[in-house]
Amino acid sequence: MSFNNLDSLYRQVIMDHYKKPRNKGVLDNSDLTIDMNNPTCGDRIRLTMNLEGDKVSDVKFEGEGCSISMASASMMTQLIKGKDVETALKLSHIFSEMIQGNDYEDNLDLGDIEALQGVSQFPARIKCATLAWKAMEKGIHQHEE
Repeated sequence: MSFNNLDSLYRQVIMDHYKKPRNKGVLDNSDLTIDMNNPTCGDRIRLTMNLEGDKVSDVKFEGEGCSISMASASMMTQLIKGKDVETALKLSHIFSEMIQGNDYEDNLDLGDIEALQGVSQFPARIKCATLAWKAMEKGIHQHEE
């Protein structure tokens, strides 16, 4: 597949998640509620999560922002739901490395988030892509304390 075709496919995946977000909404009686925003561009997110033991049993998000931040939140919720907390945090680390253009471990199924790897070419957009992931990390760390 040529670079242009791949780029086009990735753009389609991002727009699909932006226009038809997965896990959009708020969980009633959630174990964790995390509000975060990116003051440089105005993106904001509320992430609600339920944990059963060490598993992310459910996760939803709502917010406002650019297509990259909202698509990334949709992709993240889809990827971490049902995973154990350790795996969710590992995926967040892998995503962070990928989005910064660094080499990353790819032995886990990254699902649709690989469509965001081109964001590394636009440093101003990295914070957009990582907002939901930072919220998830913050929530898990608060819950562990």
